[in-house]
Amino acid sequence: MEKHFEILFLDDAYEFLKGLDRRHYKKILYNIRKVQTEPDPDLFKKLNNEIWELRTFYQGLHYRLLAFWDKTLTTETLVISTHGFIKKRSKVPDQEIQKAIRLRIKYFEEKKLK
Repeated sequence: MEKHFEILFLDDAYEFLKGLDRRHYKKILYNIRKVQTEPDPDLFKKLNNEIWELRTFYQGLHYRLLAFWDKTLTTETLVISTHGFIKKRSKVPDQEIQKAIRLRIKYFEEKKLK
């Protein structure tokens, strides 16, 4: 199946995934691969105009990777995962969304400099 986007993990997202148990990490990657080929709002959901969440529920834990779109390339569309966390409440904490927004701004500022 054709991928609708590629995914890039920023350092915070990579470190979050690296710190997880291997089975949990593999389940998150499975869900990511799934939404790359077929849209699924239960797994990839828009939080606001800029930030999305990649969602995984596994063994009683709600994993979230926050992300944003980079459509500046003409050859491919990227989803940039900013960071991850284990969700403890029903709503994504505003501080996590604000962190994703800050990392998004930093990403595009650094991209402009290159």
